[in-house]
Amino acid sequence: MNKQEIINNVSTLLQEIPTSMEIVKDDSKREKRFNYLATYMVEKALEKDALIVSPDGKGIAILFRTNSKDKNFWKDTIMDLKLALNVTGIKKGLKAMKTQGYVKSQRPKEGDYLYCWFWGIISDARGSDDAKTAYEMKNKFYAISKDLQLPIYAETRIRRIAIAYQRYGFELFNEWDHPSGDKMYFLRYFPPPK
Repeated sequence: MNKQEIINNVSTLLQEIPTSMEIVKDDSKREKRFNYLATYMVEKALEKDALIVSPDGKGIAILFRTNSKDKNFWKDTIMDLKLALNVTGIKKGLKAMKTQGYVKSQRPKEGDYLYCWFWGIISDARGSDDAKTAYEMKNKFYAISKDLQLPIYAETRIRRIAIAYQRYGFELFNEWDHPSGDKMYFLRYFPPPK
């Protein structure tokens, strides 16, 4: 599967996620804006060796190794400005940054961890294959977590996704009343010792 196909799939999946639907500016360039965001995400994942694609190419995840001190201020600020101009618009961008402050505060303050920034399965692979693709990807996450002996952190605003994470062994450690009016679920997984 080539990079452009992955970007196209991520762009499609982003249009199903409440947070990205809220932050992407709703105008005549909306499709282009989702594509810009998807390109940004895939490029960042490749740069950090964080991209996981299922064998059939229908499941895509971004799993970063990071910590609370992992900040490249100027680079992040420039990217935030580019995202604001090309994806969110300034007003929505500022609103999203405020929400992100709380979301980030739920992650570890010390030490490295894995952060599941994105995980989605293309709709035509859902149904009977969905469980298989998601299960295979979950096994890959867990293998990385166990090998590195690092926990995995994730959040979602989709209840059925939170339940699926829990079914796969994640622990729900916080629920938050998101400013949009729905709930955000914070989950984590601790690997067994080697």
